[in-house]
Amino acid sequence: MKIALDPYMVRHTPLLELPALVAELGYEYIELSPREDFLPFFLHPRADRDTVTAFRSALAAADVKISSVLPLYRWSGPAEEERQAAVRYWKRAIEITVELGCTVMNSEFNGRPEQASRSEAMFWRSMEELLPVFEREGVELRLEPHPDDFVEDGKTAVDMVRGINSPLVSFLYCAPHTFHQGGNLTEIMKYAGDLLTHVHVADSFDHRASSGLRYIVNPPGSTARVHQHLNIGQGEVDWDEFFGTLGRLGFDGIMTACVFAWEDKARESSLFMLQEMTKRTASW
Repeated sequence: MKIALDPYMVRHTPLLELPALVAELGYEYIELSPREDFLPFFLHPRADRDTVTAFRSALAAADVKISSVLPLYRWSGPAEEERQAAVRYWKRAIEITVELGCTVMNSEFNGRPEQASRSEAMFWRSMEELLPVFEREGVELRLEPHPDDFVEDGKTAVDMVRGINSPLVSFLYCAPHTFHQGGNLTEIMKYAGDLLTHVHVADSFDHRASSGLRYIVNPPGSTARVHQHLNIGQGEVDWDEFFGTLGRLGFDGIMTACVFAWEDKARESSLFMLQEMTKRTASW
C-alpha cells in the first residue's frame, strides 16, 4: 500500500521545492492535485516539457514519487463546447502523467446534479474519446463521486465504474464525502470489492442530521453541499469501521491524506495524518 499526501494546503510552495518538503514531512508519495503553475482547476495544463523534467529531477533528489495525478475538468459538463475543451485538457494531462513516470490518475465524475441525465450522456461521450488514450498509455483511472457531481451516491458510482468495463478504471472512496455518498461506508466499500483501489482520508461531519439545523446556509433551502476535510477525529466518520473494513477487504492501493481545513497548520496536520494512517494500518 502507498500512503500519499495531497499537497493542496502547501500549494504555494514552489514546484521544485515541493518534493523536499513532502519528504521532510515523512511521506514517500505525492498525489499531485491541481495547482496554478502545473495543472490548474478546470483549465489547460501549464507545464511544459522542461518543467516536467525539472520536477522529475526534484522528485528523484528528494526520493519522493508521484503516486497519482489528480486533474479536475468539466468533462461531464452539460455544455458541449466546455466538454470538448475538457477532453483536450485531459489528453495533455495524461501526457504529463506519463512524462512524470506515473501510471495512475484519479478524478471526479463532475457534471451537474440538476442535469444528471445530460451530464451522464456527456460523461460517456468523453469516456469514448479518452478511454482509448488511457489504454494506449497504460494509465489507470480511479473515479470518485463528489458532492455536486451528477452522481453523488457511492453505490451508483461503483455501478458507473462497472459500466465502463475496463480493467484500467476503478473506484475511489473519499472518506470526507461519506455523508454525501449515502452514509454507509462499509456497504459501499464491500459493494465495490476489488474495484476499490484508492481512498482519500480526512474527517467530516454529517451536516444533514438534526433536520439540517447543524449549520446555517442562506438562503434557506440552499442546495450547497456543506462539508470540510478535517484531521482524523475532528468529525463524525467512523474511523474504526473505515480502517477495519479496508483491512478485512485486504486493501492494497493508494491511501491519500487530503486534509484542506488547516492551511495555517499544514505541517502539523500532515504529520498527524501520516502518524494516524500508519498506526491504524500497521496490523493489516
